[in-house]
Amino acid sequence: MTDTPDDQPLAEGMPDLGGLLESAQEMMANAQAAASRIVEGVSGGGLVSVQVDGHFDFHSISIDPSAVDPSDVALLEDLVLAALRDASAQLQSGQQGALGGMDLGGIDLGGLGGLLGGGDQ
Repeated sequence: MTDTPDDQPLAEGMPDLGGLLESAQEMMANAQAAASRIVEGVSGGGLVSVQVDGHFDFHSISIDPSAVDPSDVALLEDLVLAALRDASAQLQSGQQGALGGMDLGGIDLGGLGGLLGGGDQ
């Protein structure tokens, strides 16, 4: 076996496995940090807010009393849905950033992508 520096491929065309492993470990650490981060989705200028983490565990929802109009329940429903979609978009953006900008379109979000505005309705 020949002595080669760790950062040099053993043969032409072979990848630096140590570098690949280091990159993968860094991406995993970034993904774990993104998953534990809590984001807040808001709508209606802050009338409705939703807090959710990267595992899509919802922590809280806040509705300003002025957003509650018994004669216009549909407006409140729209505000809640918009806050959920905002939180979902923030999580997806954070996950992409944590993975170095990789497209997460192929990852199964357990149907949450469609529920929160990421799919066809």
